[in-house]
Amino acid sequence: MASDVDTAPLVGRADLVAAVRSALLDEVAQGSTAAVFLTGESGVGKTRLLREIGARLRDGGALVLTGTCLDIGDASPLHPLLQALRRFDGELTTSHARTSSAVRGLLQMFADETAGPDGAGALLERVSRGLHLIAEGRPLVLVLDDLQWVDRSTRQLLLYLLAGLGDLQLSVLAAVRAESLQGAHPLRRVLTELRRLRTVRVLDLAPLDRAGTEQLAAAVVGRPLSPEAAEQVWRRSGGNPFVVEELARDVRDGRDGLSDTLREIFLSRVDALPQHAHTVVHAVAAGVEPVEHWLLANVVRLPEDQLIEAVRAAVAHRLLVGADDGYRLRHRLVAEVLEHELLPAERAALHRRYAEALTAAPADLHQARLAHHWRLAGEPARALPAAVAAAKEAERLHGYAEAHRHWSTALQLAGATTGGPPETSRVTLLERAAEAAHHCGEHARALTLLEELAASDAGRPACGLHIQRARYLAAAGRSALAEAEYQRALDLADCTPAERATAAAHLAELLLHLGRYADAGHRAREALKLSAAVEGSTSEVVLASAALGFSEAYLEDPDAGLAVMRQALETAERAGRPEDVACAYLHLAELLTGPLNILEEGVVVARRGAERVAELGLGRTYETRLLAIATNGLFRVGQWAEAEKVVAAALRHRPSGADAVELLLARCRLSVGYGDIEAADRDLDAVATVLAGGGARHVLPLLTLRSGLAMWQGRHDLARQAVQRGLTESRSDDGAIVAALVWHGLRAEAEAHASRTVEVDQTAVRRLRGVAERVARRSAGAVRPVRSVVDGFLALCAAEVSRLDGSDPELWARSVAEWDRRNHPYPAAYSRLRQAEALLARRSRSATAAALLRQAYQVAQALGAVPLTSEIRTLAGRARVSLEERTGPAAAAAATGGADRDELAVLTAREREVLAAVAEGLTNREIGQRLFISERTIGVHVSHIFDKLQVRTRVQASAIFLRNRSS
Repeated sequence: MASDVDTAPLVGRADLVAAVRSALLDEVAQGSTAAVFLTGESGVGKTRLLREIGARLRDGGALVLTGTCLDIGDASPLHPLLQALRRFDGELTTSHARTSSAVRGLLQMFADETAGPDGAGALLERVSRGLHLIAEGRPLVLVLDDLQWVDRSTRQLLLYLLAGLGDLQLSVLAAVRAESLQGAHPLRRVLTELRRLRTVRVLDLAPLDRAGTEQLAAAVVGRPLSPEAAEQVWRRSGGNPFVVEELARDVRDGRDGLSDTLREIFLSRVDALPQHAHTVVHAVAAGVEPVEHWLLANVVRLPEDQLIEAVRAAVAHRLLVGADDGYRLRHRLVAEVLEHELLPAERAALHRRYAEALTAAPADLHQARLAHHWRLAGEPARALPAAVAAAKEAERLHGYAEAHRHWSTALQLAGATTGGPPETSRVTLLERAAEAAHHCGEHARALTLLEELAASDAGRPACGLHIQRARYLAAAGRSALAEAEYQRALDLADCTPAERATAAAHLAELLLHLGRYADAGHRAREALKLSAAVEGSTSEVVLASAALGFSEAYLEDPDAGLAVMRQALETAERAGRPEDVACAYLHLAELLTGPLNILEEGVVVARRGAERVAELGLGRTYETRLLAIATNGLFRVGQWAEAEKVVAAALRHRPSGADAVELLLARCRLSVGYGDIEAADRDLDAVATVLAGGGARHVLPLLTLRSGLAMWQGRHDLARQAVQRGLTESRSDDGAIVAALVWHGLRAEAEAHASRTVEVDQTAVRRLRGVAERVARRSAGAVRPVRSVVDGFLALCAAEVSRLDGSDPELWARSVAEWDRRNHPYPAAYSRLRQAEALLARRSRSATAAALLRQAYQVAQALGAVPLTSEIRTLAGRARVSLEERTGPAAAAAATGGADRDELAVLTAREREVLAAVAEGLTNREIGQRLFISERTIGVHVSHIFDKLQVRTRVQASAIFLRNRSS
């Protein structure tokens, strides 16, 4: 079942190829024979590996003879060797007359050979001598495929040669289809004998892991798969490369069903089973894996000895996998294929037997399976209570995605039944399903279910409905609508004290997300006052305390505010409600990495919180937002490579709504910094789509990034429009994000002035300066950490204004000092560039300008900030400044060319990873799939690597990598 797709990459086998090549050549070089036998199921890639290793062995100077065994038993003695010799003879040219004569002599010997069994030893000796002549002192490797069909004579030859009985130094590489070695197969005895030899290895070739499966599928399809398609390919294929390629072709060609090729292959494998094993595989295919032995016994109803023998046969044929917890199909495709082989009545009977067996052995963890089997047995009334129990069980374990699935199943079953207890009423099921959808990140689904609930329960109190709708809208990123819903709840006369406390607490948290810290503090105090009169209002106290602490830390007293927030986290942990714990971690990490600029601690808190909320079942929602905060913190301190890894890991959760917005904005900052324009544009468009009704917290960073991206593209008019829109549409108490937007606006005007492509908009300049002055006045009374961050952006604003009528190097020097003090390397490097530019324009202190450019260049190179690097290089070129000039130990090492010099020291951690993959011979697409970043970003990294290493080709870069790795 080998794949015919030679263009597909060899995934996940590089280490194995190298190890096998070394084993075969090194042993022979030491004067002994060696052999490697690769075993594995059909389609796992044995034949492809034989080709790849054979090619590497030829490149290493070995003589490689390749043959394939046929499924015709002993009717063709020594067939694979004869085939290999004929192939080799056909490849020889006239310049190899001596070798060709030896090959033909050996072939003629086979043609003349009439020896019977008594002459077998003599035959083997003559074959050994003939191969010795052909090898002519070179390492000889015999590569044999489909060894499970090997004839008796070839088996004897292998034993003879590998035992060292022949006058020949030989290596053997062979592939064996594991499921064919059943019972007393003669090759099993041969392999048992050969295993005793020190130089013989038998390696079982495992399927690909998940990352390898996705990489192979993406290569066949020609693009990265969507998360849903990747999940389906992995689940159905089990990592078998042949199956992966077939499924990937279906994805590429838009086919939904299972291909006839795969269907027939798996059917033939099942049909080859003994009768009882056939029954067992059908039963496991209908079950929910893993199927425990006791449960399988109750379903198939075979005597114990026959059941064990049937299971053993199914495992030996590589259709089942046995483990301590039960039996699984090796490939889920078997279940898809067999589903259509049973009559409906047969399938229903199987599911009924499963349900009856599970009912007779009650346990909480059986409820999900019980619901599944009763439903497929055609018994919705018996399936419904099991589905409800399964949903509650999942919620107790914080498995909100599973709970949502079970509540949705219960809703479907309720439509097919009548009567039942109150907990199975449609209204109750809608309410529970909506809340589970909200917790697991299915925000649109939660809103849909809520509207259906409102229509089904006309007598439901309006206040609670407004609060619930507001929570779902906020999670979906529709902040303005959420705020209006909370306000409607608070305005209702019949709103209970408990509901009023809940609405106020959630509104305080929402205002915090919108950047309106004063309003958030006001609502938080109101919520705490209301909660004091309501018993059991721990969640409201946690939310309100977190909002109040953030507000106080930003506006009044950082230490006091942080103390309140840490107390809120402790309260949440004691109470144990997952969403409260997540909110407390979220706001604490946001405050540390944002306004207070305590970046290292903030990143630690964010990552610790992400691990904690993942344990609580909130991986798709709060974990992704906490990882976005960590990404932003890492970005600010210049750890871009690490930030890239964090954001890639978070995106695998496939977040939606506000959670997706946070993450996409974080990734976009990296893309803008790297200069990956297409990726940044794509993320910004996605954020804009989600942010209908969003608040300043997200809108202002979105427009700031849009402006920065437009400037790198030279589209200063678009940059201006983005900033003006932000000033018009959004308001925020967060002076830092407003000041960042103003800086981009003034920078856009300065760039327009410098490029002379767009007229400077003096009205816009006056407005921006006015906003900057207001931010300065407002921040003058702010706490020191907050004022410090705002002052950094205001320093940039003042320096940009000076570019409109002659850039002032002193203003840029002040900006450099502000950002160096905060350990923000990127704006510091940008400020050094502009300071150098101002000094050169005044034709003064050229040595200082040159030093500033070199410092900025080193930082930009280390970050991977390609657009900034390009601008520095352009200015240095005009000023005839050498950016590579170094002093101190680095210069001495470069001058002496010392052996301990690390040529890769100039690369970032991410660039080293990319270069290592380049050295493996991977394409940009393959590297992107391995590292979970876009192909275009890989291209940016490769260009950056070439620039730093001063090379022009991938071969030159790879040579430097290999030289430094081995030194």
